[in-house]
Amino acid sequence: MTLIGSTDAQRANSRFIRRSMAEPLLSREEEFALARAWREERDEEALHRLIRSYMRLVVAVAARFRNYGLPMGDLVQEGAVGLMQAAARFEPEREVRFSTYATWWIRSSIQDFILRNWSIVRTGTTASQKTLFFNLRRLRAKIEETNGEGLDDAGRQKIAEHLSVDRRDVEQMELRLAASDQSLNGAIGESGDDEWQDLLADERPDPEANTIVNHDGERRMVWLKEAMGRLDHRERMIIEARRLSDDAATLEDLGRQLGVSKERVRQLEHRALLKLRGAMIKRSERPSDLLIEA
Repeated sequence: MTLIGSTDAQRANSRFIRRSMAEPLLSREEEFALARAWREERDEEALHRLIRSYMRLVVAVAARFRNYGLPMGDLVQEGAVGLMQAAARFEPEREVRFSTYATWWIRSSIQDFILRNWSIVRTGTTASQKTLFFNLRRLRAKIEETNGEGLDDAGRQKIAEHLSVDRRDVEQMELRLAASDQSLNGAIGESGDDEWQDLLADERPDPEANTIVNHDGERRMVWLKEAMGRLDHRERMIIEARRLSDDAATLEDLGRQLGVSKERVRQLEHRALLKLRGAMIKRSERPSDLLIEA
């Protein structure tokens, strides 16, 4: 149900909206009866009638969000998903009108869709950001209409207090809404050959740093291998199983294999680590670089 690039799709959407708005409204007793029939008897015809009768509500809610630049058909489609979720979860015994309950689900579904598709950069990942995204424009317009000027710090503080958010969140969302998505492959300037991605700093280690890290790692491995050679059979087995294995063995497992208690295994492990630490400290010019815990 998309509106972009298709006249036929536009006409189909218009017909669908007209049919939805023409569906008769349900009385309180009718919607409760249909909801119970679906909930208790899984009557699909009752579910379909409930959904059809309240598609006009979906259209009305979707119309409030059409200024976010997304196709009306897509907004209606997402609202219909929310309506079906409401129908699946509605509890008639709570004595709440279905339209009241469904409105929350419809609005939430449409808002989530807008946040996912408004920009390639994810927006509204927290509750405060979501609140700001859908209220900042309206509150800013009201303040600017009152003072006849642009939004200043006092206005931002007023919005922050009204929405119970931090003022820094207001400033960040204001910048986010004012900016537009740009491709990193876009040219800098009208006739420039450079692209925006050329200005991104490479934060990876340079070749010299990589060489040093690799060299130091290889040297420590040689030291560790020599130090492991100074351990007896049980100590080496414990260190390999506990410290050098992706799936570390437990003290209990090693205790059963060696025929000793888990406390004895812990003591042997501690002693082996002390031996390794001592042997490697003798080889290192900077003992503080060695992270072997005893």
